Amino acid sequence: MPRLSWIAAAGVLALIGLGGAAHAAAPQFKPTACVGDYKGVDLKVQCGNLIVDETRGDPKSRRISVAVAIVKASAPKPGLPPVVYLHGGPGGSALGNLPRMLKSKGSREFVAIDQDWIFIDQRGGGQSNPNLDCPGTNLTDAGPPSDKDKNGIVACLKAFQAQGVNLSRYNAVEVAKDVQDLRQVLKLPLIDLFGGSYGTRIEAAIQTHAAQGVRAVVQDSPWPPEADWTVGGPAMVSTSIDIVMAKCAVVAECAQRYPDLKAKLAAVAERWLAGPQTLNGKTYTADDLGGYLMDASYFTAGVLPRDLWKIIQGDVSPVQEFVESRDYYSEGQFMTHLCKEEIPFEARAAVADGTEKDPVARLMVVSMQRIHDVCAAIDVGPISKAEQQPVKTAIPTLFLAAEIDPGCPPELTKAASKGYQGSQVVIVTNATHGVSRASPCVRKMIRGFFQDPTKAVDRSCLPAADTPMAFAYAG
Repeated sequence: MPRLSWIAAAGVLALIGLGGAAHAAAPQFKPTACVGDYKGVDLKVQCGNLIVDETRGDPKSRRISVAVAIVKASAPKPGLPPVVYLHGGPGGSALGNLPRMLKSKGSREFVAIDQDWIFIDQRGGGQSNPNLDCPGTNLTDAGPPSDKDKNGIVACLKAFQAQGVNLSRYNAVEVAKDVQDLRQVLKLPLIDLFGGSYGTRIEAAIQTHAAQGVRAVVQDSPWPPEADWTVGGPAMVSTSIDIVMAKCAVVAECAQRYPDLKAKLAAVAERWLAGPQTLNGKTYTADDLGGYLMDASYFTAGVLPRDLWKIIQGDVSPVQEFVESRDYYSEGQFMTHLCKEEIPFEARAAVADGTEKDPVARLMVVSMQRIHDVCAAIDVGPISKAEQQPVKTAIPTLFLAAEIDPGCPPELTKAASKGYQGSQVVIVTNATHGVSRASPCVRKMIRGFFQDPTKAVDRSCLPAADTPMAFAYAG
């Protein structure tokens, strides 16, 4: 049996082992040992699995498990509910990185101090069962980087489907219902929500479809339901890189080291678009460069001018490092979400719109169109237009957006927040995707907001809008 099919079948067999009862069953929470290296973590962590029907309302539904870790507050404050943490992706994991997160000085400034924090690996990924991972394939936010990857993901998902996995049940609405099931089985009257990146899309589904008991919400790097993933996506990446290059141009040392960066990068992009590049004995494609640029402008804007200059000078080590580390998503989980709640509302041909005169944007077009091709080949069930509608809610919500973000630009946040009654919007100058990760000021805001979501957050520690960006030149 081919390895891809074997892995898919093995995942289904493990799932069947949970017990596919012939009747709709109530959610359960079963304590388990924690998986991971928690040595050195000085907080109490309790782990378990939320056991639910894969297909709610179907008496023949198999049971699936959603992995959960409850981190007890170090100094609990009476009256504050626990915070449910929703990871990004889609296709990421909360529990895999949790031990390292709990050892991080930055995270400890706001996680599990006054409130318990509950981390879940959303159905279909991480330590949950099944995990719709597709070994042997690569996938980034820009899409499958090759036709081989695209075809491999399609084959993987069809193998899961052939073994009985209901691909229509791995999406934001189902995760929202899982969160409510977890709240009920743990007997929690109220919960708060913290979501990062695509985790904010899950929050939107909760606020729209399953808002019972939700007291307050923090969205870090928001992705609203009405946003388009692929249409306009290449331009968002190019704009993000333009912002970084413009900031470099007004910092004397950066401008001197890397002159005329925008024009030189455009020339490199045109060359890579013209055909594969063989450098240092390895061949790279426009998809490789485009995926790298998107990933780098998400998280490493401070070194982006340095690394762009390397590429311009013929040193492709930044691209090589990216290409060698592209297996960070549960590919099946990523695609079941996008094919249900994003791609049905976008046109494949429109992905190229507006990129004709922008070679950097054109680097992302083909890989993003492959996302459409995967969705066209798999069945994720009926599509609802409700998944593309802006959220309307009165639940207190704090939006935290980065000035530099190729996937979740601040303009999306500003527009989406209009439907959130009484919301607070914070745009952080010079910040990149995941603003709480690098900003003590933002972490202080989050903790203060959860303590009292009716009060305005303290913005006095934020950098001014004209603060020059800091760049790294060594390395």
